[in-house]
Amino acid sequence: MLKRLLTGWLGAMLLITSSLLSAEPAHYKIVTGPERGTYIQIGQDLSKWVAQPAGIDLTVVASKGSAENVQRMRFEPGVKLALVQSDVYQAYVDMANSGNPDAGTAIRPLRLIMPLYDEEINVVVRADSPLKSLGDIRDKTISVGLLGSGTAQSATTLYRLMFGQAIPEQNIQHLSNEDALAALIVKKVDVAIIVVGQPAKLFNDMNPELLQQIRLLKAEPTAPETVRAKQTYFPATIRASSYPNWLKEDVPTLTVKAFLVTYDYGLRDTVGNLNHFADSLCANFDNLQEHGHPKWKQVKLELPSLVRGWKYYPPVEKHLRACVANRSAGINAAPAQVAEKPRTNCTNQERLLLLCK
Repeated sequence: MLKRLLTGWLGAMLLITSSLLSAEPAHYKIVTGPERGTYIQIGQDLSKWVAQPAGIDLTVVASKGSAENVQRMRFEPGVKLALVQSDVYQAYVDMANSGNPDAGTAIRPLRLIMPLYDEEINVVVRADSPLKSLGDIRDKTISVGLLGSGTAQSATTLYRLMFGQAIPEQNIQHLSNEDALAALIVKKVDVAIIVVGQPAKLFNDMNPELLQQIRLLKAEPTAPETVRAKQTYFPATIRASSYPNWLKEDVPTLTVKAFLVTYDYGLRDTVGNLNHFADSLCANFDNLQEHGHPKWKQVKLELPSLVRGWKYYPPVEKHLRACVANRSAGINAAPAQVAEKPRTNCTNQERLLLLCK
């Protein structure tokens, strides 16, 4: 009985795949992150191993990071998928719940497809810096990442949790990852906070001589600053094997979760294409883990319960849950709008989330 079910189900999926291959592909975009970050590589993997077999021409678009991705997912035509950090998504939800109408407009129509992996928080200093751990960065000049990046949200949230106050304005620099490391080396900043999944091209592509001029700070597990930071972030390790030309030993740190996000679409063609994307994601999940970025090996094909204010996209959720059930049973699955005029009386949090200028 199981063999007949399997044969019939795979036959149906092959017919669907055949029809997709003969149809004109849908042209969609996914917004990711900086050119040498992990997000853009994850987007490229999704484009090659998932979208293409599903009959979708998925263009991978670089961006500053998560907050910009939320805005572009919401307002830019053609953007159907985005990668967003969990703390950025939660920050939008919190601001929407507190009555901020712009945050509500941006986040409430967005829906999750699935959680992906953890991104490590890299707190970088010069090799000759007297700083030893995360608790030492108080009152230092810090590059927190570009406005609109997930790094900026994580860095400012991390600092506030650790020290009970915001980073003083005079101590903040909003630099790209590359510019932050350059500024660090020439002593224009004391600390560069970079959120990226290991192994990151940013570090592995660096000139070896420059790489030896920087090092990572440890998150001391029992330090009060680390304990307070664990209200939002989780312990992790940056492995020496990820950066063999740089690290001589593993470094304890903290992480933030990455999510694949879409919009609450209702148009039949879009819903159908995203359902095909979900089926292909299930069918090609093993290919992602074998051939994609090493971070795919940390991803589980599952849909855990969500915190309040977060929602899965129902059509895709239905397909993925069916896929998970079939895999667990031993059956393989088959392969814009205009924003309102910005305000000028902005809080720091609103500027980080690109809700006003």
